[in-house]
Amino acid sequence: MIRLLCALLLALLANVACAAEPAVVTIEQAQTVRSSGWDATQPPAAGWVPVKLMDEWNSRWPGYSGVVWYRIRWNQMDGSAPVGLLLDYTCMAAEVRLNGSVIDRDYSLVEPLSRKWHVPRYYLVQAPLLRQGQNELLVRVSGMSAYQPGFGTVSVGDPATLQASFNEAVFIRRDLQILDFAIGIVMASLFGLFWLLRRQDTTYGWYAISGLFGGLYGSNYIADSTWPFPTTNMWQSFIAACFVAMVVAHAIFLLRYCDRRWPRIERALLLIATLALVLVPIIPDWMGPQRNTYLLPAIVFVYAANLAFIAYALRHRRSDYLVLAACVSVPLVMSFHDLAVYLCWMKASTYLGALLSPLTVLGMGFVLAYRFANTMKRVEGFNAELTHEVHAATSQLGETLNQQHALELAHSRAGERLQLVRDLHDGFGGTLVGTIAELKQAPEDMAKSRIVDILSEMRDDLRLVIDSTAREHADLAELIVPLRHRASRLLEAADIEDHWSIQGLEGVDIGSVRSLDLLRLLQEALTNVFKHSRARRVDVTLEISGSNLRLQVRDDGVGMASADPEPRASREGGAGMASMRLRAQRLKATFDVNRREDGTVVNLLMPLMA
Repeated sequence: MIRLLCALLLALLANVACAAEPAVVTIEQAQTVRSSGWDATQPPAAGWVPVKLMDEWNSRWPGYSGVVWYRIRWNQMDGSAPVGLLLDYTCMAAEVRLNGSVIDRDYSLVEPLSRKWHVPRYYLVQAPLLRQGQNELLVRVSGMSAYQPGFGTVSVGDPATLQASFNEAVFIRRDLQILDFAIGIVMASLFGLFWLLRRQDTTYGWYAISGLFGGLYGSNYIADSTWPFPTTNMWQSFIAACFVAMVVAHAIFLLRYCDRRWPRIERALLLIATLALVLVPIIPDWMGPQRNTYLLPAIVFVYAANLAFIAYALRHRRSDYLVLAACVSVPLVMSFHDLAVYLCWMKASTYLGALLSPLTVLGMGFVLAYRFANTMKRVEGFNAELTHEVHAATSQLGETLNQQHALELAHSRAGERLQLVRDLHDGFGGTLVGTIAELKQAPEDMAKSRIVDILSEMRDDLRLVIDSTAREHADLAELIVPLRHRASRLLEAADIEDHWSIQGLEGVDIGSVRSLDLLRLLQEALTNVFKHSRARRVDVTLEISGSNLRLQVRDDGVGMASADPEPRASREGGAGMASMRLRAQRLKATFDVNRREDGTVVNLLMPLMA
């Protein structure tokens, strides 16, 4: 009975011990030793020292760049069941050996180093690699002193638990960084397109530039190699230069969002960012290891810029300012943790900036979209107001044009009536006055034929007035036709052959006033041929010569009956040589009459444009 009770007690104690055994054991003690060179494949036999994980070897070997070996040992009660193995941090590249067998190796353990520092390493270990009893994990870490080289804790235990821990760490350290990178690039591209469409609103452009360099800087957390750069130093100098450019673009973006411009300060900042980018391929071996020389001032500057904007937003209390201030406040708070990790003030393997960064980027995108929407509303309101004003102005202009058209029509009609009065007064009126004077002085037995001739002259002059004023915009070719018909009948009655040469007058319009003067001059020249020349043939030429109109009337008669035609012209009703010269003067034409033995030639050369 006593033996049975002892057996039950021992079984109970064993069950309690098994229940108390944790599912996962985190190992924080290890041994480490420096390697003799980058290419060493085995650790040194001596020189091992104990360390507490996580370990950053700069505190032990300042300035050392190369290979450091870490050795971790633990006892495994059951070597037949699968076991999960989680390595929290290896910076930068590593090779992992379990009980002498290589279970993982980065593809480059020498320059340029592989970059798998940002994610943990998980392995599902089974027999025969796993031993019951003592197991040894040997990790070769390749790192550079300027970039926090070291090794994190090791966890051994339940595969499901460690797999979940691994997935969570990968999500935080890599997946969120990829999401942050993707959202940042998409938002930068979107607002970059807005800027290209609205070049005058540079706020979107500076946000796009800031997002672009922010995405390039964020690639440091997702890239597993230094491509396209040949060394780790050049990669890190490029990442640091991108951070500087991002800070500068972000500061100018905040200024533009506040509708502020500080040209001298902006030029100085842009010069610093440009210089940092230009020096990347020139002095990478200084810019990489010594990046804190210019990164820390940039960090202080971006803190100052964000705090200044937050104060500005609180002072102005505008809704979009406050939302943007909240967007920059969240990463500002989170960045203190990441800055402490970066400066080795805190030992940690996770940067927290990516946790809320996507929400921050989306918030800033919302603010910019809100600004764009308000801008579009203002533009639409302006367009509506402009449309209304244009409609009102158009209506007013239409009324004004209608009034102007009515006035111009009335003026045109008055002008036409006045012109008709002038034509009747100058031409027909003069002929009528001369005829009245001649009839008063004529003998009682004046021949009937003479009276008929006088009346015919008056009729022909009246016809010229009617022909030149009845047609609007009539060309010379149309106006010449009735005159030519009447003149031909008159000359034919006197047994005088008339030959007409009219060229290029179609479509030529010199105005009703000038047309009437030209027709009267031509009529007077033909009348003189009919009355005085005793010719048998007359040739009439009307043609366009360059920018001039040429008129010529040539007959084969004996010429004028008198050397001084002025008195005769007056007796003939005001249609004499003086009248022809006066009309030529009004037409601004060159006029001459050549009397020869074989006839008379009348020449007129007038410009088409008065």
